[in-house]
Amino acid sequence: MVDFKEDEKLNILNHSCAHLLAQAVKHLYPQAKFWVGPVVSEGFYYDIDLGDEVIKEEDLEKIEREMKKCSKSAKNIIRREISKKEALEMFKDDEYKIDLIERMEDGNISCYTQGDFTDLCRGPHVANTKELKYFKLTKFSGAYYKGDANNKMLQRIYGVCFPTEEELNAYLKELEEMKLRDHRKIGKDLEIFMVSDLVGKGMPMYLPNGYLIWEMLENYIKGKERALGYKHVLTPPLGNVELYKTSGHWDHYKDNMFPKMKVEDEEFVLRPMNCPHHMMIYSNSIHSYRDLPIRIGEIARDCRFETSGSLKGIERVRTFCQNDAHLFVTPEQIEQEFSSVVNLILEVYKELGIENFRFELSLRDPLDKVKYYPDDEMWNNAETTLREVLNDLGYDYVEKIGEAAFYGPKLDVQVKPAVGPEYTLSTCQLDFCLPMRFDLGYIDSDGNKKTPVVLHRAIFGSIDRFMAYYLEETKGYLPVWLAPVQIQVVPVNIEYHEEYAKEIYKALEEEGFRVELDNRNEKLGYKLRESVIKKIPYMLILGQKEADSKTVSYRRAGSEETTTVTLEEFIKLLNDDITSKRRYDK
Repeated sequence: MVDFKEDEKLNILNHSCAHLLAQAVKHLYPQAKFWVGPVVSEGFYYDIDLGDEVIKEEDLEKIEREMKKCSKSAKNIIRREISKKEALEMFKDDEYKIDLIERMEDGNISCYTQGDFTDLCRGPHVANTKELKYFKLTKFSGAYYKGDANNKMLQRIYGVCFPTEEELNAYLKELEEMKLRDHRKIGKDLEIFMVSDLVGKGMPMYLPNGYLIWEMLENYIKGKERALGYKHVLTPPLGNVELYKTSGHWDHYKDNMFPKMKVEDEEFVLRPMNCPHHMMIYSNSIHSYRDLPIRIGEIARDCRFETSGSLKGIERVRTFCQNDAHLFVTPEQIEQEFSSVVNLILEVYKELGIENFRFELSLRDPLDKVKYYPDDEMWNNAETTLREVLNDLGYDYVEKIGEAAFYGPKLDVQVKPAVGPEYTLSTCQLDFCLPMRFDLGYIDSDGNKKTPVVLHRAIFGSIDRFMAYYLEETKGYLPVWLAPVQIQVVPVNIEYHEEYAKEIYKALEEEGFRVELDNRNEKLGYKLRESVIKKIPYMLILGQKEADSKTVSYRRAGSEETTTVTLEEFIKLLNDDITSKRRYDK
């Protein structure tokens, strides 16, 4: 999807269109005052104080019509530079502009005028309002002045602008696709999760359907890990502040933690990550080089303080479960274990049909002396090791300076979802730092104590984010193995076909499938439409023909085609789908 901030032409166009929006709003709402109207990755917005007026959905169309009038007026957009004193006089009745001006350095301030509207701006802008033809206001919301919840709530209007009508229509079509794929909508339709402000923002609760998906994912990845020699543990979701001071997270990460709490003579925090706990588990025993590698895995509950504006369904939350593991290895084992992690990622992606991804090698910024653990030799060794391993494995990757964790470089797997920008799903981090900070060791073949190296890795990242990603990838058409309900049995007529439907239902249930019988006294068409909304993988429609021939007629989710087979053939089809983890959206 296009990034309006990164595309210079679109940036200028959208910055100019933000002023067109403000001009139109001023015509319609003379009392309007404006805070800021920047270009953002998804277009532009303007934060507006309309007094007692409240923007409604139907008002956006009215504002668009006025914007088109302003555009057709073909006013030149003129840049002027004025003194700070002149700016203060020009905007003396606007407390928002006064606040901006007073925080500017002394000297000339640029402003742009188009007809009867003038606003402060660094620019640049297009030359004439007639260049702003193809725009759309996309949404509106509330926004606190300066992003501070203690301040007044302003009204934020978002929009986009393109050079051609074709580009605008293509983008709007993509927005509609995003709405259809939004995991929050799918999660509601499929009764997967809910949120409640009374429980807390960013703290989703999984409903029975959602928890079943959760369990299937957890069992799937744990099975993969056990086959590779991982041992799973369970650790508490909080820790003593001293634990995070020892690890270094307190100095580097405390702003992302929830506030500490004092209990008796100890101070605790909700844990934001699991590595310190796993370091302590390793240190619980004396280890020989023969014991290594030691692979500790956990589906672990973590909490991080995310700003309320960044929260999004189960993709961006304040409490989540990481598919976490820490591998304690000798230096000689790094390549083998790192390679094994990468191969596990690729195996999982292949089985689950994840194809659009790439590797990033995240390195430190050597000029940043605050963020990163101060040991040049350690960093050089760690980065060289990862680079050599990736080169030996033959994987393509790009290097990202300044994206490493504070304790070591990492491999990030960036996925490109069906809609929206890419983000990190899986990660593997190389760490020489934490084992030293916790004084971890093992007895080497020469009888001397050595410090292990740790690989931090997460295949799903967090199960929460992976679920959000997979729901959007599949549009909610989950593969059979993952679907909360795999088959819905629907008799055509309750009076005549219910007994046969019950017989088929019982047979499928005894085979271990997750099956529902819809024997409500409703019209068949109503039941079929409801099943479509629920996106159940298979719907069995059983009437007289099926009862007489002892067959079943099925429809796959997303299809109107009906196929008739024997029950045995249908069971084989289901088992093949489950074994292959076949996706329906492909």
